Amino acid sequence: MALPDRIEILPLSELPIVRISVPGSKSETNRALILAALAEGITELNGALWSEDTQIMVECLKRLGFDIRIAIDPDEPANRTLKVTGLGGRVPTGGSREKPTQLYVANAGTAARFLTAMVCLGKGSYRLDGVERMRERPQSGLFQALRKLGYQLDSENDRLPVTVHTNGPLTQLRSCQVDVSESSQFASALHLCARHGNWDPMLKGGESGEVHPYIEMTLSQIQDFPSQGGTVFIEPDASSSSYFWGLDALFSPDGGREGKVELKTTPRSTRQVDSRFPDFLPLPGKVSRSTDLGDSIMTAIALAPLKSEPTMFTELQRLRVQECERVLALRTELTKMGAKVLEKGESLEVFPGALHGAEIETYNDHRMAMCFGMLGVRVPGVILKNPSCVLKTFPNFFQKLSSLPPDGLGVRLKDPDSGEWLNSEDAVAEAG
Repeated sequence: MALPDRIEILPLSELPIVRISVPGSKSETNRALILAALAEGITELNGALWSEDTQIMVECLKRLGFDIRIAIDPDEPANRTLKVTGLGGRVPTGGSREKPTQLYVANAGTAARFLTAMVCLGKGSYRLDGVERMRERPQSGLFQALRKLGYQLDSENDRLPVTVHTNGPLTQLRSCQVDVSESSQFASALHLCARHGNWDPMLKGGESGEVHPYIEMTLSQIQDFPSQGGTVFIEPDASSSSYFWGLDALFSPDGGREGKVELKTTPRSTRQVDSRFPDFLPLPGKVSRSTDLGDSIMTAIALAPLKSEPTMFTELQRLRVQECERVLALRTELTKMGAKVLEKGESLEVFPGALHGAEIETYNDHRMAMCFGMLGVRVPGVILKNPSCVLKTFPNFFQKLSSLPPDGLGVRLKDPDSGEWLNSEDAVAEAG
């Protein structure tokens, strides 16, 4: 049984001692899928995330003609072992101008950006499209860079849908500037394919500290990846881990780590910028999206009303063009719960104060659902609309909350419309 349209979270009076398993990194999984498809021979990805965004990437690669075998991961239900047969930098031929190969990316930003660059290595025509929100998200920096390399990209407004016409890799190395002021994924897309395409991407726009963490992740994966096939281990997702580190802090008197919530596995490297999240507990007076945290800054913003001093969150402009307008969404929903939140340019200042329950709009944004799901474990009366949107990156998030300790927190979840309690096995997001 799928999650209902709304769920009510009954808070805990105290945290049990638990050891939680967190699924694999979405960022690492989708980068690894591209690199594996471009490698020579078979690459096995262990601990790969199996969620909406990664399934979309797999389906698109299979539609292009790549062979990908999928096996259950015995250690984590939201992971899979993926065996990808790479074609040594070759992308199967696309369709004709009149009938291009169709790739549907839904609202997966990594799939949209990485695949747009990757299909340039093929020959023929490829058309990429997604949901309405994906059609609103920026693509211009990537499209313009690929045009400078000589590829033809047809798009009415430099957003999706786009049709790519290509004759394949360049015969000589060519440089291009890529504007990353709207998304670092533009540069990552080019770097993932650069060796096979004879491309030399150079960054333009944005503060270096803002763009480097995710681009450095890409460059690190490229450097470590077995180009002749082999085995790759995907680290647990640090952004997803932040909700459980945050839960530990919610029950701590000083907002630091209580020490009751332990993760079975944590990122082994510092490749993921959000692996820094525990270093920001208790929350300092100022946190930057450019230099401090990635997506987990949303977790920090959700925690901020419950600390004793105001916190300023700065350089949040990237949040406005992601799954939803996240700056506005966070301010709106925290205000519903009684928080005082001031929006100043690209910053939010969050003041301390008591929170109360409210019906939370999640905006079909997985991170909004998980941030406020985390708060509901501490604050009575939180009802989440569309909890199934966690399917995007963490389909069993609510199962982790509701499973009995030590594998879960033992939180009770209720369908407020039917009045029925949810079993933990039913607290998994499924595709509609």
